[in-house]
Amino acid sequence: MKFIIKHEIKGRMRIHAVQGQMTYQEADTLQYYLESFPQVMEVKIYERTADVSVRFSGDREELLALLKKYHYEDVEVPEGLIENSGRELNAEYQERLIQKVILRYGSKLLIPYPVRKAYIVLKSLKYLWKGFKSLMKGRLEVPVLDATAIGVSVLRGDMETAGSVMFLLGIGEVLEEWTHKKSVGDLARSMSLNVKKVWLKTGDQEVLTDVTRIVPGDQVVVHMGNVIPFDGTVAGGEGLVNQSSLTGEGLPVRKETDGYVYAGSVLEEGELVVLVKKTKGSTRFEKIVSMIEESEKLKSTVEGKAEHLADRLVPYTLAGTGLIWLLTRNVTKALCVLMVDFSCALKLAMPIAVLSAIREANQNRITVKGGKYLEAAAEAETIVFDKTGTLTKAKPTVKEVITFGEGEADDMLRIAACLEEHFPHSMAKAVVKAAKVKGLVHEEMHAKVDYIVAHGISSSIDGRKVVIGSHHFVFEDENCTIREGYEEKFSSLPTEYSHLYLAIEQKLAAVICIEDPLREEAKEVITRLRGAGFKKIVMMTGDSERTAAAIAEKVGVDEYYSEVLPEDKARFIEMEKAAGRKVIMTGDGINDSPALSAADVGIAISDGAEIAREIADITIAADDLREIVKLRQLSDALMNRIQRNYRFIVGFNTSLIVLGIAGILMPATSAFLHNVSTLGISLKSMQNLLEEE
Repeated sequence: MKFIIKHEIKGRMRIHAVQGQMTYQEADTLQYYLESFPQVMEVKIYERTADVSVRFSGDREELLALLKKYHYEDVEVPEGLIENSGRELNAEYQERLIQKVILRYGSKLLIPYPVRKAYIVLKSLKYLWKGFKSLMKGRLEVPVLDATAIGVSVLRGDMETAGSVMFLLGIGEVLEEWTHKKSVGDLARSMSLNVKKVWLKTGDQEVLTDVTRIVPGDQVVVHMGNVIPFDGTVAGGEGLVNQSSLTGEGLPVRKETDGYVYAGSVLEEGELVVLVKKTKGSTRFEKIVSMIEESEKLKSTVEGKAEHLADRLVPYTLAGTGLIWLLTRNVTKALCVLMVDFSCALKLAMPIAVLSAIREANQNRITVKGGKYLEAAAEAETIVFDKTGTLTKAKPTVKEVITFGEGEADDMLRIAACLEEHFPHSMAKAVVKAAKVKGLVHEEMHAKVDYIVAHGISSSIDGRKVVIGSHHFVFEDENCTIREGYEEKFSSLPTEYSHLYLAIEQKLAAVICIEDPLREEAKEVITRLRGAGFKKIVMMTGDSERTAAAIAEKVGVDEYYSEVLPEDKARFIEMEKAAGRKVIMTGDGINDSPALSAADVGIAISDGAEIAREIADITIAADDLREIVKLRQLSDALMNRIQRNYRFIVGFNTSLIVLGIAGILMPATSAFLHNVSTLGISLKSMQNLLEEE
């Protein structure tokens, strides 16, 4: 495919695809292709002109080489990406806005006044009917106000005012609908299922298989803490499934043989064998969109207040109109009150501000499941961090395997990897990766694996019981012991590492030493969060007192707690909330789930356990904790914008009413300025918040 360079500066290039207008599918395919390369930082596709704007790092020749070998048909785009990209949606609403503007001003030039008058009267019936339906329900709400303003203008023969009001209301409706659908779509895309590998059941074995190879009729095994990858029926096992993201149910649902499970729900407890019914389609995306649109979770307190205030102001506006007419007997002055109401701007601008903030968060790799969580993030005083995979790097590494008389180090690592590969925790991933690097093949040689949250794993190999996990789990819960003669070796274990204990037949077989280095940005993030207004910054970990104290000192948290269980984290958060403080919890593992659920705002790390991401209210990318600081800044900026919107709406509209009563402004002018200000503040609310800071 041919491209022409139209303009370039260092790190930026604008190119033109030598073809006619791009289809939406072609534009999405090219965008996906370019964004899949690490040197490409930002891509914008203009399908109408077939132009592409690219911001990149590194050598321009590398980018040109990528473009030279590009062909639409050679790119394999993930299923659902094109269908749900939002590109066609944006084009549709842009065209609707342009059509409304052309129709409004073109009709003034080309259509005779009597025809336009008849059209305005017919169009007004829609708004009058909405107002009438609201009255029939016994409600004095915004549609009543709109209907009254339009109806009075039509009765007085002031068609220009009636037409202007309806035109601006129509523009506002399109903008609100467009912003809402785009924000919901952005949010749903970021929450959509992204599973690459699944455990395929073949006879008595479980084989890790690429998700694209699964077909209806296959059986896949889902272990505790993992996402259910496909719609299907339970063919074996039983468990508790968290379906909250799809159904809104607060409690997990028990699933047994013949029960139906949905793609995207998470297995909280147990193990399921799922007979796959569906492998294709965007059902997960569509379910999430439906959930977001219907869920009250999307609304923040300030949004709810704005809507209720808007409706409560309607009777006062109508009463004010009547009072001015009684006092002045001047219909024009009374109409100035009717034409200018606070409710329209309040109802339009506030939801747009919140949804735009959610969209902007998504652009910064922060997934927010509802406006109320941004509000809570701005008000939070306490933030709690899990240590492993959160304050420390998400990719711990195995540094040494120390054996205690059972066998060779590689044999012990092979056994550990065989057990750990079933469970999504950073420590488990480190063990599996270490075995892979050494080329250790660990086929399924164990019996059923039991996972005890925050403790460890128990199974059997060749009829011998094998356990792996924390010191507490292996030595206290399982009553394992150290072989005679190895006590001194055990007491001299390297203190700079975290330890994973492997025991066979109640005897310690090996200790896996895992280095879990601190994130480079952790200390900076703690300092910046304190500067952003957090009064208490806490670290909680299941690690030993020695390890916890060292990490706490390095990062500078206010408090730390070691050797805690999942229920301890949740209990601490409940105590903070009982003391009147809003709390943010940040974690990445299955054992963080109770605390994430208990907090006012639960923040999960994107490459952590699926159940943590499912339960959490916000998800951030795994590679930089600074996004938590950005989240706080975004939340603060949103609250500031909402307060500014309140002040402007009240001040500006009050001024219009006063000027109208004084006879300085005519009703048509007041209506025009009111609606233009409403559109202006709505457009302003769509702008990125962080760019204003």
